[in-house]
Amino acid sequence: MLFGVAMPILPPGRRPLSPGSRAGLGAALALLAVISAVELADGPQANYIGLFVAVPFLAAVFASWQTVLATGVLTTAVGVVFALGPQLGSLQVAGRYISATAAADIGGDLYEALDTPYGVRVIIGDVRGKGLDAVRLASIVLGSYRHVAYERPDLRAIVADLDRAVARSVGDEDFVTAALVEERGGTLTIVNCGHPAPLLLRRGQVIALEPPATAPPLGFMPVAQPRVERLEPGDRLLLFTDGLGEARRDGEFFPTTDRAWRLLGHGTVGDGLASLETALIDWVHGQLDDDIAVVLLEYVGPDDGATVPMPSWEVGAAGS
Repeated sequence: MLFGVAMPILPPGRRPLSPGSRAGLGAALALLAVISAVELADGPQANYIGLFVAVPFLAAVFASWQTVLATGVLTTAVGVVFALGPQLGSLQVAGRYISATAAADIGGDLYEALDTPYGVRVIIGDVRGKGLDAVRLASIVLGSYRHVAYERPDLRAIVADLDRAVARSVGDEDFVTAALVEERGGTLTIVNCGHPAPLLLRRGQVIALEPPATAPPLGFMPVAQPRVERLEPGDRLLLFTDGLGEARRDGEFFPTTDRAWRLLGHGTVGDGLASLETALIDWVHGQLDDDIAVVLLEYVGPDDGATVPMPSWEVGAAGS
């Protein structure tokens, strides 16, 4: 598939792109086209969407910040086409990346959902810091996750793998908060590494699924303890990065928990996230200081396919 781009006439005093910017833009657009083509050829499931984050990073090697910003906006628009969902296994899935205002630096928020031999697995994370270094680290975490999520039967082993990937790539003070979620046979397992607790929406109630014990973020050798819950058909789970909890107006934070059921408990999971984004943007009067990633899951009931046995370390935990 070929993409044609009409070049506008430059206004007076506006200089054409430098050779470096043209090289960066060309390389980034070529990578974007390749990833898009592979996605289309590989079927409806978004198997390589995490690689889109590498496109603006590639442009940054050669190009000016204006070109990098424009490339990032284009990549985000294309990535929406390959967004999460609509269903993986027994879960309806929707995800959104809510960008901050143009004056804010790009963040390192990330999310991914995969249907693996061990059940549906979801990660949401937030890289410390802003800018291209944060984008690079987010890309590393997503790339590592996409590999080990299919290989490791235990979420804690995935945490250990991701922790090593982060430690190899950053300085002593850099880290990534993350929450990993797994659903198999109606059992929900959450491993939390310094991330905001997911919210469970059940029959009009909103329950914060806090971890049994706190654990540090990835990069600080977390030893996370899993929290296990039994799901009921119709249960919804909201995963989000800290930009949602920190959004404020006149010093007052957005009341996520108080408004979660009213905003997210209706329609499809995509409808719920659309309502949440609208309410959030209205709350801050259109001025977000931080990017926000949100994922909404709905358990629709037992999958008719083959079930995966519950690992021994989870047995008994679900009923506690």
